Amino acid sequence: MKYWIILPLLFLYNLCVFAQELNASVQVLAPKVQTSDRRVFKTLETAVSEFLNNRKWTDENYQPEERIQCQFLINIEEKNNNSYSGSIQVFYSRPIFNSDYKSPVMVHQDGDFNFDYIEFDRLDFAENTFISNLTSVLAFYAYIIIGFDHDTYALNGGTKYYGLAQTIVGNAQNNGFTGWGNFDGNNNNRFWLVDNLTSPAFDNFRSCLYMYHRQGLDLMHKQNNNKQAKNNIKSALLSLKAVNDQRRNSMVLQLWFDAKMLEIKKIFSGGDPIPLSDLKDVLIELDPSNSSTYEEIGRG
Repeated sequence: MKYWIILPLLFLYNLCVFAQELNASVQVLAPKVQTSDRRVFKTLETAVSEFLNNRKWTDENYQPEERIQCQFLINIEEKNNNSYSGSIQVFYSRPIFNSDYKSPVMVHQDGDFNFDYIEFDRLDFAENTFISNLTSVLAFYAYIIIGFDHDTYALNGGTKYYGLAQTIVGNAQNNGFTGWGNFDGNNNNRFWLVDNLTSPAFDNFRSCLYMYHRQGLDLMHKQNNNKQAKNNIKSALLSLKAVNDQRRNSMVLQLWFDAKMLEIKKIFSGGDPIPLSDLKDVLIELDPSNSSTYEEIGRG
């Protein structure tokens, strides 16, 4: 066989075996920025997309169909020469076994997103040093998403990736950008997100990620597993009370209920009935701002 036939086949084989982990859609918006040349925002969008999707974030082998579907929405509110400020929204949903349903796991807006960017410059990142705030923030959320994904498939499977995100936090703290420190004005920033995910006080949250998805939603494709799956999901949610008892108003529980509130209501509002009064009480305690939604659970 001719070499010119073999080489393309080898290239396609390598793409399948060593596919990158993320399949991220990226959108950059700047409706408030007054400028005659808006090309830079499209250039930034392309650069961010290539950075997230073309980089190998782990040492694992992903098949193309296994890539993690996620979305990054960057909203630029101010631009001053090569300095930008705004927010970044991050979405990650996990596919559920034997269905076309994707369960929302992370729905988060980070409103403290400031960075420098020169059009057409390469976006560089290194795990053990700070190069730019733009790539540090992107890499941080890439590892958080990968960690969440691993935790939903294997008990404590995301530990390594939360550790890498924590290293990024440490490297970024003394470089003049906010959102990385424990005294940056609130308990809802990148420091506290990875602090929660690496603290033993949140072990029940991480086991909830596994039980809720792998031992719960993934079993619901079979009707005779439906009741057991709902009981597993209920147990996972009840276990979050111990987290809240140790850390009131924690960031990860806020993120969790932002993503899961409507899904939880749907899970327990149809199908095989199970006792729900204790679950409703705990959900209202943990997420009081949405108490009216939880009161409706079980009413059909």
